[in-house]
Amino acid sequence: MAKKVEVKELLEAGVHFGHLTRKWNPNMAPYIYMERNGIHVINLYKTVAKIEEASEALKKIASSGRKVLFVATKKQAKDIVAEKVANVNMPYITERWPGGMLTNFVTIRKAVKKMASIDRMKKDGTFNTLSKKERLQVDRLRAKLEKNLGSISEMTRLPGALFIVDTMREHIAVKEAQKLNIPIFAMVDTNSDPRPIDFIIPSNDDASKSIEVIMTQVTNAIAEGLAERKSEKQASNEGEEGKAPRAKKKVVEAVQKEKVVEAKPKAAKKEKEVAAVAEEPAKKESAAVAEEPAKKEAPKKGKKVAADDLTKVEGIGPKISEVFQNAGISSFADLAGKSEEDLKTILAEAGSRYASKNPASWPKQAKMAADGKWDELKEWQDNTKAGVE
Repeated sequence: MAKKVEVKELLEAGVHFGHLTRKWNPNMAPYIYMERNGIHVINLYKTVAKIEEASEALKKIASSGRKVLFVATKKQAKDIVAEKVANVNMPYITERWPGGMLTNFVTIRKAVKKMASIDRMKKDGTFNTLSKKERLQVDRLRAKLEKNLGSISEMTRLPGALFIVDTMREHIAVKEAQKLNIPIFAMVDTNSDPRPIDFIIPSNDDASKSIEVIMTQVTNAIAEGLAERKSEKQASNEGEEGKAPRAKKKVVEAVQKEKVVEAKPKAAKKEKEVAAVAEEPAKKESAAVAEEPAKKEAPKKGKKVAADDLTKVEGIGPKISEVFQNAGISSFADLAGKSEEDLKTILAEAGSRYASKNPASWPKQAKMAADGKWDELKEWQDNTKAGVE
């Protein structure tokens, strides 16, 4: 369990310092403690609560296998974000935000693939066959791509969430994430509008110490989520290895039993039954053995069935998932059975912040998930813009 941040630690890092009172955004009023010398002071007790809330949500996203894209292009945040985020193997943008990074993700992926093709040229010797001028041009292109997109080279699909330092500066990233229903986490200062942000961390987004202490807490939560995912995978692998010998043993016992029945036939009136058992194909036996673990795991009547992770559907974040759970939609099958109008009604009732979401593709994705077509779902999500066909 990661160490919880304390108010004293935030105070020492200067997280409480806001902007000048004349530059404030009135929507930040609930997070402002007082005014001192013409500067707003942020309520650090609320900051601590918001950090814990954001950390828990990021931990869930990381444990589900989704990526969190960090965006921080301001000078004092670049190096800190790059260092902290690289430790948890998450993508980040610390140079200029490329327009259409999310809404035109297919084109961005082509640029990343171009970088990989240049590397292959250098490995197989094709690069050396080019003229000196062409080699120089290719090297320059490679350096430019590495600078702008090198940190997202392993991001093969749209991220599960965005973490932004200074929403005023990164307003284009905020708008793109809003359009694609991607959850937004952000450090929000007193001069910024918190309404488009799903998980607000009211804090000073200009001081390097403030940015560092917040980034430390956030990346620690992600590291915990990744560790949980790793341990779950190991446990499932061990379970599958243990099931294999037991399944084989059951098949052998079934075959031996069949032989005994054939060797000692019963009375004439049961001859037909014995013949039917003898002619039963081997496929039925293997299918029965394969289905047996699933039957054991099936919940008994009267017990509560575990809810599905609805955040695997592109466009549904932790908060929307919670809204659906409260509305009685706890599984992919439940979601697949709802119409677009039903989902819009539920979102509208949950509040104005959810009313703008576009759930058109959610039932379709949920149907693929309910049918266990995960490869098909992933391919569909990679080829569309976060569910917008």
